[in-house]
This record gives sequence, structure tokens and C-alpha cells, in this order.
Amino acid sequence: MRILLVGEYSRLHNSLKEGLQVLGHEVLLISTGDFFKKYPSDILLARKYDSGISAKIKVGIYKILGIDITSRSIKSQFLKHQEQLKGYDVVQLINESPFAIQPEEEKAIIHFLSNHNKKLFLLSCGADYVSVSHAMSDAHSYSVLSGYKDGSFAKQRFASMTKYLTTPFNNLHDFIYDRISGVIASDMDYHLPLLDHPKYIGLIANPVNLSRLTIPENKVTEPIVIFMGVNRGNYHTKGIHYFEEALEIIKNKYQERVKIDIVENLPYAEYIQRYNKAHILLDQVLAYDQGYNALEAMAKGKVVFTGAEAEFEKHYALVAPVAINALPDTRYLVNELSTLIENPNLIVEIGERAKAFVAAIHDHVVVARSYVDVWISSEK
Repeated sequence: MRILLVGEYSRLHNSLKEGLQVLGHEVLLISTGDFFKKYPSDILLARKYDSGISAKIKVGIYKILGIDITSRSIKSQFLKHQEQLKGYDVVQLINESPFAIQPEEEKAIIHFLSNHNKKLFLLSCGADYVSVSHAMSDAHSYSVLSGYKDGSFAKQRFASMTKYLTTPFNNLHDFIYDRISGVIASDMDYHLPLLDHPKYIGLIANPVNLSRLTIPENKVTEPIVIFMGVNRGNYHTKGIHYFEEALEIIKNKYQERVKIDIVENLPYAEYIQRYNKAHILLDQVLAYDQGYNALEAMAKGKVVFTGAEAEFEKHYALVAPVAINALPDTRYLVNELSTLIENPNLIVEIGERAKAFVAAIHDHVVVARSYVDVWISSEK
């Protein structure tokens, strides 16, 4: 098949592309590289006017004319490649807003893709109308919008998520759902909100290309290295402040027995280099399943504090933990970290189970085959 992957989050589409190519499919990836992460792409669209003086000019133009010049620029770049973007058997969008631009510009791009290719699919991967609506409800005891609902953070800090509930993005959601053959969830955080939706095809696990990872020997010696990568853009939706509070206590409690490494907004390649020596990785609190960064760390035998809720364990029929379920409770996090520091054999045991889990469930070729099966079986 000829497959066009549109947009990128956390290397998901890159890994899927690699798996599809192993299976003999022709694949093209077009994206903006996911902001500062700078993931590779066959067609890389440049985000312009997002910093410095040009960003201030952009804001002024938007206030006066209602035109977002970054969005216009990305759409213009996209259309320059339009002949390369026709005639695919499958087109898959990484998200309802795959280029993170204004809804009208996204609509124009998606309209083109829908008209010039056979089947259009959507991934629920990252915030979208359905997942944000679900997070705003009281369906679960916590969500990525807990800080919004309880007022612990200023509401404007959640604008990148709550925008999906505004009329323009709601209209974009309807526009896409009218044109897709189906929507696929990348993990439990997106599976749960889509249950019983007529367009929902099902959950397909995140693909991880294990062949490109360096898997170290799982040895633990003091100091225990605890790593946390902070993305200021989603700090408040990941629950990072709970980790920060816990780390302050751990630092004072264990001193020389631990080494704490915290980084911010690093490009993907540099981020990987920094966490390779860690024994424990703090990923996110307000989640029910693992995202891509957590899975890569698990594949390397790290003990990852992330989403690993009961729904996740039941879905995969797990009998022993493959990650630490990070809860929004500082005392709980301190206790879990303390247990690992005082019992380093547990780090090895959980790390070995994590490696085996990712290899069994998330191998990029196995996952790619699941995507192909779903794409072929969908009628439209």
C-alpha cells in the first residue's frame, strides 16, 4: 500500500513508518517536527514567526486582521508539495489538529487530503475534542485537566487543551469525523473517552522501534539516578509539580545515595542521551497509560513513574507491575521512590518486566501489521 502519515507526536509516526516499511509498504511522512523536539520527516514544514520580533508582529497582525501568519505559512508550504500528497491508499492524521495551526487552515489541508486520496483515518493521540470533553467530566478521579477544574493553576495555562472545546475546533472535529473511515486510540487515555463512539475502531498500542534503541545491561549501583524531563508547555497537565515536591523530600532524605537529573525542553536526540544513565524516570502523573517517552525508557529497563492504572493492567492482563503508577499524591510518590532506593533489586525486576512488556506489545513491526489490518478492513 501507499501510506501518507500526517503530523508527528513523540515519534509515533516515525516508528510506525519504520514498521510499515519493514512490511514492504511505501510510506511518506509530512510534519512540522513536533516543535522543539525536531523529529525527522520526509517533508518537513517549518514553523515560522513563533519567536522573537516576528512573533510580536504575528500577534499584532492577528489582533488587527484576524490572520495567523504561522498557519498561513504552513498551509502554503503544504500546498507546494501537493502533487506528492495525492493518490495514497491510506492517509492518517496524528491528531485533529495535525499541524497545530488554526482550524480553518487545518480544514483546507484535510479537505485536500480527503479529496485526493482513498481512505482517511484519525489517531486520537494528544488532546482533541473527545478526550478533552472527557477530561472535563467527572468520569475519573483525576485527569489532565484536574489543575484547571480545581483552580490550582491559572485557566489560561490550559488554553492549548481547552481550545478544543471552542466552536472553531468543535467544527474542525465534526469536519474530520464526517470524512474519516475511523478513529484509532494510541493508548488508554484516548481509548476510554472513545468507548461506544460509532467511529471508534479500537486501541492500537504505540509502536516502538526496538532495533534503533541501545538496550543497556540492567545493573544498579549507587547513586540511584532519577531523571525527569520537563516540557514547560504541558507541565501543568502532566502533574509535574507532584514529582518536584517528591524529589525535594527524596533529595533531603537520601542525599548522596541519589542523583537527581532534571532537564527542560530538550530536542529528542539530546533528551535520550541525558536519560540513558538513569535508573528511574519520572514521566507523568495525570495519565492512565504510558506515552511514547515512557515506553522507550521502559524498553531500556528503566523503572518509569507514569500512567499504569487498573484499566491499563486489565487491558493487557498484567500480573505484576511493568511501571509505577504515578498518582497525584506527593507522599505516595515519596514512598514508592523510597522503596526502590532501599531495594535496588526491585529496580532490576521491574525494569526486566518493562523490557519484556514493550517487546511483546509495542514492537513497531507487530504494531504496524495491526494498523494495516484495520486500514484494510475499514469499509469507507
